[in-house]
Amino acid sequence: MSRYVEKKWRPPLILILGGSLMAVLIMPIYGAVFADILTPVTGRRNAVLIVATGSFIATLVLGWLLWRLILAPVQALATKAEHIRGGGAPTPLDHYGTPEIGELGQAVLDMAEVLQSREMAVRGYTDHVTHELKTPLTAIRGAAELLEADETLSDEARRMAKTIVGAEKRAERLLSAARQIAAARMPEHRGSVTLDDGAGDLARRFSGIRVEVENGQQNLPLARSGLSVVLGHIAENAVEAGAKTLTLRAGQDDDGAWLTVADDGPGISTGNAAQVFEPFFTTRRDMGGTGMGLAIVKTLLLAHGGQISIDETDAGTRFRIRF
Repeated sequence: MSRYVEKKWRPPLILILGGSLMAVLIMPIYGAVFADILTPVTGRRNAVLIVATGSFIATLVLGWLLWRLILAPVQALATKAEHIRGGGAPTPLDHYGTPEIGELGQAVLDMAEVLQSREMAVRGYTDHVTHELKTPLTAIRGAAELLEADETLSDEARRMAKTIVGAEKRAERLLSAARQIAAARMPEHRGSVTLDDGAGDLARRFSGIRVEVENGQQNLPLARSGLSVVLGHIAENAVEAGAKTLTLRAGQDDDGAWLTVADDGPGISTGNAAQVFEPFFTTRRDMGGTGMGLAIVKTLLLAHGGQISIDETDAGTRFRIRF
């Protein structure tokens, strides 16, 4: 593990808190004593003013020490955690604070390093496995297609060959989805794009569905490539369900940017709505559906600080995305 928090002496937390409490308790007593001592020399009013000024300066110094040794390191750690959540690499902290806060910071950054390593390992393994499986699957498909075209075989044998071809195509789609969901976990789509740009890309990909846009100038905190993945999978599901129109609306409120994607299809039943974002859940398995499209969308959005849900509507389906 890398060392992200420099080893250097800092007063322990118990000493800082104990000293602060003692200062708060003792300061009024010392103030009264000093006021009595100064009164014969400067007069009561000036003595009180001098003691009040000294107490104010002491309070400022104490507050600065508490900020420097406790609050600033915690804020730096929170900022660093947000940076890592957005895909940044763990780097040394600028504020070390007390030994206890330094150990906490080191533990958090060590955990982030381990999690990033695991994500990279999962993606690397997925890429390797899918690549290695692609060659034998291609060979199986080629052999099955030859058998399917062989008119000397019985009808039963040719039907079996056709089944093998269909199974191989589904396996290829599953492998492609596995690569996409592994890639979606990586926060590589950071950036911003207007809804108009994303809608234009979508309309070019899906010429069979009408794309309507409201507030297209709204900026969304996702790169164009990421929005293309999100809208593409939602549109693909809508087309397969028989939708003819896709309506995209975007806006901004106190919670940040949002986007809704609504279609005029048959809608999603209440029972299925709770499962549509789960990997491999599909109601069109016999038609080649993999059940991975919305799982990829959810994974990608979560990796970039977003979330997706389904709104209740009288007709069709409406997805709501929060950034």
